[in-house]
Amino acid sequence: MRKTILAAFFITAAAFAVAQGYKPRNKATDFKLKNIDGTTVSMNDYADAKGFIVIFTCNHCPFSIAYEDRIIDLDLRFKELGYPVIAINPNDPAVSPGDGYEDMQKRAAEKGFTFPYLIDEGQKIFPAYGAIRTPHVFVLNREKGEYIVEYIGAIDDNHQDTEAVKQKYVEDAVYALIKGNKPVTTTTKAIGCTIKVAGK
Repeated sequence: MRKTILAAFFITAAAFAVAQGYKPRNKATDFKLKNIDGTTVSMNDYADAKGFIVIFTCNHCPFSIAYEDRIIDLDLRFKELGYPVIAINPNDPAVSPGDGYEDMQKRAAEKGFTFPYLIDEGQKIFPAYGAIRTPHVFVLNREKGEYIVEYIGAIDDNHQDTEAVKQKYVEDAVYALIKGNKPVTTTTKAIGCTIKVAGK
């Protein structure tokens, strides 16, 4: 009984944290998470980065799969301009078996990921950010050594067909920051699979 109550408490606490999450212009926390190559990756490792495109994504979700090539394109396009992609898998592999660490390594190799693909062990980072779906994007700008959230939401407005995309939210946000401006659109609704947490 006590274990059930404690489990319910932690699930409720996690849900509350997600409900809070970050909003535009909030300061984002750094993280130290394991990459698919066994190293630990932190945003502070990128001394020359002007900001980051942090994307919570995973292996199994059809929405995440549909966006994989576009995520690679975002990284190739923007990392040389100071805004690399960092992908984080937030799912609990016990709930979503296809999202285990070895599955991540295999998927990254198959697709030729050009960016770090980190596992959110203990599921501590996605609630802090407020991610609720995969994919869910947070564009960060580095200001005086801090990471400021400038855009939250979807990659673009059409996950099914790249040719039908009319609004490239992430691309537009990063280009605005590169030019020294603030993004016109700061939030959109993330479209994708819900993040898999034990007990849900």
